[in-house]
Amino acid sequence: MRHVKICACMLLATSLPVAAITPSTDADVTVIVNFKGAYSAPAIKEMQREATEIIKASGVRLDWRSRSEAADATFNDLVVMTFKGTCIINPMPIVVDELGPYAITRTSGGEVQPFGEVDCDHVVSSLHNAMTGGDFAKADLLLGRALGRIVAHELVHMLTKSRQHGKEGVEKAALSARQLISESLPLSALDVDRLQQERHIH
Repeated sequence: MRHVKICACMLLATSLPVAAITPSTDADVTVIVNFKGAYSAPAIKEMQREATEIIKASGVRLDWRSRSEAADATFNDLVVMTFKGTCIINPMPIVVDELGPYAITRTSGGEVQPFGEVDCDHVVSSLHNAMTGGDFAKADLLLGRALGRIVAHELVHMLTKSRQHGKEGVEKAALSARQLISESLPLSALDVDRLQQERHIH
């Protein structure tokens, strides 16, 4: 089973967007999603559900906002996830180089920043190669599940301010497309502990 690196770190010096929406009082972290291309709304809804459930194991509660909803708003704690390419599974996928990462978490001066980027074309191409005939009937659900796990992986880097990977679970350095759409891919107990320690959750 071939594995693909799920993330890489890149240097970027940038500033947070000015974030007049009142943040969710139930959320610890607001995730701003920014789409550069077309996307499937059902898949994105599933992505948000999946990532929220994975991260919730640590006690961290997520809120999701679009880029337009975040304009002129203020947030206590936020991260930004940008999605490039087309986040839709079509019958005829675009073939891309599958050797690169599914997503990146940006760094500046060696410090992990609250900015991530997902390569949807890469994700979709990889899923096409892993999906069987019956899977295509639930393409939105599987794409959303995969994206949710990729986003959760990057969120762990951002929220722990660390480039460290786990030895098991969603935070492993390399995950196959089949793992991304499998029934379950949770945080490991060690990664739950790391998140709780960084966020001071007891």
